Amino acid sequence: MQVTFDNRVTRLLGVDTPILNAPMGGVVTAPFVAAMAEAGAMGMIPASMVRDRDQVRAVRQLTQRPIGANIHARIADKVEVDDLVEDGVRFVTTSLGPVPNAVARMQQAGIRVFHVVTSLDSARRAFEAGVDGLVVEGAEGAALRGVEEIPLMVLLPLVASRIDLPVIAAGGIADGAAMAAAFALGAEGVLMGTRMLASAEAAIHDNYKRAVVSAAATDTVVIDRHHKAPVRVLHTETTARYLEPTAGSAFKELVPSMRRLYENGDMEASFASMGMVAGHIDEVLPVEEILRRTVTEFAEVIARLAAEHRVTRLRASVRRLEQGVECGDDVGDLSSGGVVGLDIDEAHDPVVVDDEDAGSG
Repeated sequence: MQVTFDNRVTRLLGVDTPILNAPMGGVVTAPFVAAMAEAGAMGMIPASMVRDRDQVRAVRQLTQRPIGANIHARIADKVEVDDLVEDGVRFVTTSLGPVPNAVARMQQAGIRVFHVVTSLDSARRAFEAGVDGLVVEGAEGAALRGVEEIPLMVLLPLVASRIDLPVIAAGGIADGAAMAAAFALGAEGVLMGTRMLASAEAAIHDNYKRAVVSAAATDTVVIDRHHKAPVRVLHTETTARYLEPTAGSAFKELVPSMRRLYENGDMEASFASMGMVAGHIDEVLPVEEILRRTVTEFAEVIARLAAEHRVTRLRASVRRLEQGVECGDDVGDLSSGGVVGLDIDEAHDPVVVDDEDAGSG
């Protein structure tokens, strides 16, 4: 089944497939970023790698395809924009704070900037600051969460319907079905974190990868709420201590021992960031295969829904309705629950599925 993506995200980022890896420090390395890029997706460099130009250049030795970088808001003003441009970084996500002043300089240099948001209010502020797009992150995702803790299925359509910017969805995305759901809710791209922890290229111990594969959807907890810095992690004896309002800061106390977790596989040494979607993940795969399966399933889901719900006939019927033409039985009973609503907008169609394939699902 053939699927071609052509939307604002693919055009702005210059990629074939609008899927990004979460820029996870200590997990994502040059081979990981290159594997994403070579598969036609957007390989994202973590903020920790951006500070080391040798690591960025190591990516460039492995691929000449588009790559992006994450930059924490608090250090953005210290980043040398000219270095980013020279190293071939044409896309940046900013996170962990308000939109930094450095965004304007990045845009003037030709870099597209998306800001990570976790609420409608933060999305509006990012829009007003002039970013090119948004990464809308739901509370079910791994690592640092917004204090509002809004699930993606609530937050994504809220932001997409109120703010006219391209949106990348994050939180709970691990396969093509979830990607299709995100597109239905207004996204034009997705970002995967927990799914990519269980990849061959992830630079973490096999114990961590096995923990992702064996985890249930209920095996994560949010710690450090009492410090207004909620973090979703695997529930262990160590992380359970930070559920109490009298506990110290997990970030301050456990980050120094993170290397023992990543390199030695000691799951009690620190906190293992993990999203609820781990419950959907059952094997470790190469990045390329994760992307291939995701896109294939996405196309299958879109084709199946189109076939089951007569989308082709409905599209023509809606056009006739807009022109004041009676549609008769083409539309059917729209109040029956079969079709709740359909927004027809040719300019922003997220995918093109071959007509022959669409009828075979």
